[in-house]
Amino acid sequence: MTGPLALVGGHEFTEGCTFDAELAAAVGATEVALLPTGWAYENPARTVDKARTWFASLGLGVVEVPVYTRADAMSAENVAAVRAARMIYLTGVSPMHMRSVLLDTPVYDAIISAWEGGAALVGSGGGTDVLCDPMIDIRGGAFTVGLGLLPDVAIMTHSDEKSRDMVQRTIKLASPSVLLVELPTRTALIDDTGDGRWRVAGVGEVVAHRQGAVVPFAELPEARH
Repeated sequence: MTGPLALVGGHEFTEGCTFDAELAAAVGATEVALLPTGWAYENPARTVDKARTWFASLGLGVVEVPVYTRADAMSAENVAAVRAARMIYLTGVSPMHMRSVLLDTPVYDAIISAWEGGAALVGSGGGTDVLCDPMIDIRGGAFTVGLGLLPDVAIMTHSDEKSRDMVQRTIKLASPSVLLVELPTRTALIDDTGDGRWRVAGVGEVVAHRQGAVVPFAELPEARH
């Protein structure tokens, strides 16, 4: 049985993200495997330190899995660290870089394998974007190809920080088959059961759109694995 899947809108490791403790408890995790892949060019050590402080306040340790390049994603050591994890956190500001690093690699296979084995998988910011297909190109709000764990879903992370003009442009660009979700910071969409029964946790409000109309976020599908 797959573990919990959580999609966070950004500003992870901050007050209001109470779902982290819930997810760790649900899978019996004592530490978190952190892949700050999307921070590769944005001082990832700062994010690692922030994560260590945050999770220490929850009684959890952090293991950095330093996957920043394609070579890192081929590393047997990194693969082993991911496979052994009970909670995996994928984060960053560049989903495009994450996709280029992780696509068709042993580390990504290990992420999916660990999740299928019951580990909690959490994406935040770019880590949420990249798990979808299509994913939103943060450079302009159009669409591009993601890793495809969630097919026909595009999630607009940091939606509370975007202009309504950009939000509306992205809504208009979405194809009829795509469920487009506005996901604010410090807010998570969580599937605890692996069968597409999603719930919202955190501080914000989630809004979903299909063909330009607001629809229930419960229309989110099961992840593909």
